Amino acid sequence: MATPLSADALVAALRAEGVRVVERPGWRTHNRNSKGAWGPMHGVMVHHTVTSGTASTVSICENGYSGLPGPLCHGVIAKDGTVHLVGYGRANHAGAGDSDVLAAVIAERALPAANEADKDGNPHFYGWECENLGDGRDPWPAAQLEAIERVSAALCRAHKWSAASVIGHLEWQPGKVDPKGFAMSGLRQRIAGRLNGKPGGGSATYTVRAGDTLSGIGGRLGVNWLALARENNIASPYVIQPGQTLKVPK
Repeated sequence: MATPLSADALVAALRAEGVRVVERPGWRTHNRNSKGAWGPMHGVMVHHTVTSGTASTVSICENGYSGLPGPLCHGVIAKDGTVHLVGYGRANHAGAGDSDVLAAVIAERALPAANEADKDGNPHFYGWECENLGDGRDPWPAAQLEAIERVSAALCRAHKWSAASVIGHLEWQPGKVDPKGFAMSGLRQRIAGRLNGKPGGGSATYTVRAGDTLSGIGGRLGVNWLALARENNIASPYVIQPGQTLKVPK
């Protein structure tokens, strides 16, 4: 249980964790607080948007749909890893879910299967919409996955929560499938590893993903790519392979 971070504290926590943040105009006062409480906070919820194109995705999450007013989350995590903040306060993202799941999140223990929708989650979770079609084929770029990890870790660190406080929409509400395309268990494992380090620091190791380059990894982790190569005895032409584990220099 925790009081929601102030808008300033939220931005500071994200940036301290190395998140690239864009503050949308008016996001600090854009909310659904007139419809009910916001807080106490218990965790972080991850979604996918079923949209493509960052500009249109941000607009939809900011403004909502007919019958479902925005904001639809607190921030949009784009394909390139940039986080666009669109709302601060109660948002239409979690909806009704399983109270047994909420109890497990509060206790930071293993989640039961969601089999009922008897509790409003909007007051209790920070919501992050991730730009993805949600069809299981649309790729999740490494930069985006890294940003999801950093955003989640930032909030857990600020509230002194463990990685068990981060859940997917599919773990909250029966019938939901988001986020589709990666495992929440794996995400929580990476968040737990990040929380063992200092804010903004890279993990002690990094597993190479398809499409990664040393310069791209170095840029995301905030280390010089040549230092990364030297640390792992990689010489010109600096070839790395998916699945390869790299040691990240301090």
